[in-house]
Formats: sequence, structure tokens, C-alpha cells
Amino acid sequence: MQPVQRTSLIAQVTDLLRTEIRDGRWAVGSKIPTEPELTELAGVGRNTVREAVQALVHAGMLERRQGSGTFVVANSDLGSTLGKYFADAHERDVLELRQALDTTAAALAARRRDDTDIANLLQLLDARRKSWDDAHPGAIEADVQLHRAIVVASHNAVYLEFYDSLLSVIEQGIRQRTAKSGESFHEEHAALVHAVIDGDAERAAQSARCFFNELLAIYPD
Repeated sequence: MQPVQRTSLIAQVTDLLRTEIRDGRWAVGSKIPTEPELTELAGVGRNTVREAVQALVHAGMLERRQGSGTFVVANSDLGSTLGKYFADAHERDVLELRQALDTTAAALAARRRDDTDIANLLQLLDARRKSWDDAHPGAIEADVQLHRAIVVASHNAVYLEFYDSLLSVIEQGIRQRTAKSGESFHEEHAALVHAVIDGDAERAAQSARCFFNELLAIYPD
């Protein structure tokens, strides 16, 4: 990230931060650098950085979380618009949409995953299991990031951008279901990840489909 010229500073820093998000250096679901770090990176004062971050909060690309920091929730204005639309959707409707998305993404990932994807999936699967078993506050985020990593492994940019627009809704749904049942679904996630790693598209799709059938079973038709 290069220091900006001192003209229209807020607009320039806002564009700078937006570029970091759009280019994937700050992934959806990740926490952005702290205000002092942003000040150093951009070469401007704290007030300018604060205004630039607020502009992206208003645009729906960033979200402030009390006590946790500021997180990326969309990598484009389109993604934030879709996210706002889905925020009011019924949980079952979102799950049915996710079943279609995750099933196709799993099959594509099994065909296209590379060594980097495999290493990332194994790391995230292990992190998810440990965080759930330890009742860690980041357990829900670990779950979301694992599912997103499968979409990343599909190597379909359009699929990934659409999926990213759902992340905040996905996280909210997982929190609600976890509060009700506390079910970890360790074996289901392991089966899905290893089917992708093994390159078995049919098994990967079936694992994703069966997992969502279990989730949907608690909702009446």
C-alpha cells in the first residue's frame, strides 16, 4: 500500500482501502488492520483514516463489531447490496440456497483444488474442530471460513463473489442454530473436506447435499 498525496485525502484513502478489499488482500470475513496500522500504511492522520473506514461501513463493505474490531463483510458494492437483501430472508430459504451453492461448489472444488487449497482446507478443518471443542468465541467464524474455502477451491470468481455476499447471513444462521442445538457436525465436515481433497466430485456433492438435508430437517415444509 503506497502513501497517498494530500489532496482529497478522505476520498483517496477510501479508494485505497476499497482496493485492498477488492484485490483480496483483506478477505471477506477477515479483520482489517487497526487504526494506527492504517494510519502508518496510508501515511495520513487518524481522523482521515477514521472517515475513510466509516465511508466503507456506510457502503456495506465493512462492519464494526463492538470489542472485536472492523471486519470485511463484502468485497464490492454489489455484494453489500445482496447482503442487505438476504439479511431479511427466512433462514430455511437461505439454507436451501446454500445447499445448491455449496453442493455445486464442492463438486467443482473436487475437480479443481490445488495443493494450496488442500493445505488450506486441512488447516481450516483442524481449526474448526479445535475451536468448537474448546467452545472458542471464534468457532462460528472458523465454520464459515471452512465453507468459504471450499468455494475458493472451486476457482470460480463469480461464485465466490456471490457467496461472499451471503457470509454475514450465513454466520447469523449458524449462530442461531448453534444456540438451539450445539451440534458440531464434525464428521459431516470432515467427510466433505476429504471428498474434495480426494478429487471425488460425486462424493463431495453428495456430502454437501446430505449435510444440508440434516440442517433442513429441523424446519417444517
